[in-house]
Amino acid sequence: MTIATDRSLQQTPLSFDEFLARYGGDNRYELIDGEVFDLEPTGPHEEVAAFITAKVCVAIDRMGLSWFVLQRGILRPSNAGMTAFRPDVAVVDRNELVKEPLWSAQSILMLGSSIKFVAEVVSSNWQNDYARKVEDYAALGIPEYWIADYAGNGGTRHIGKPKQPTLSICTLVNGEYEIQQVRGSQTIVSPSFPGLQLTAEQVLSAGA
Repeated sequence: MTIATDRSLQQTPLSFDEFLARYGGDNRYELIDGEVFDLEPTGPHEEVAAFITAKVCVAIDRMGLSWFVLQRGILRPSNAGMTAFRPDVAVVDRNELVKEPLWSAQSILMLGSSIKFVAEVVSSNWQNDYARKVEDYAALGIPEYWIADYAGNGGTRHIGKPKQPTLSICTLVNGEYEIQQVRGSQTIVSPSFPGLQLTAEQVLSAGA
């Protein structure tokens, strides 16, 4: 992600309502602590997100779950007034939506209990995916979070040396994420979707 280039936004933080008025209908942007970030939806980025979405949808159907993948939604953590995340992939539990105060009128989620799985596809500004969102998604209680770094953009402290395409699978344990990194032909182990038969390479190359 990169911060939006509108200089006025860099000088004046936006509230959630201001962000929603300006960018609510544009999936390209999200808000973090009042700053607007461009999600950089390049072609390869969208291919990886679409591949994960397709495989997750098949797994949900096979398991007979009342879950679905949110297409155009915003995650507004209830404890962060100037933040609005747009996960690349978010799996929502339909049974939990009755608790969401904004859902019936807008595609906005505030409660981590509604979300069973998220995935972020890493762009050039990787810090939010590897740091901020690891903390916030864990605090929300989201059970599983994937960081799909298909170009090996992350810092060496996150993906090591030499940098290479890496899928980080974050699993919530006692309120914090335990992180397993898989690469190449290594098999993915997903607590949420144990029937997935995928390697890291398949996900990071979008099945190509």
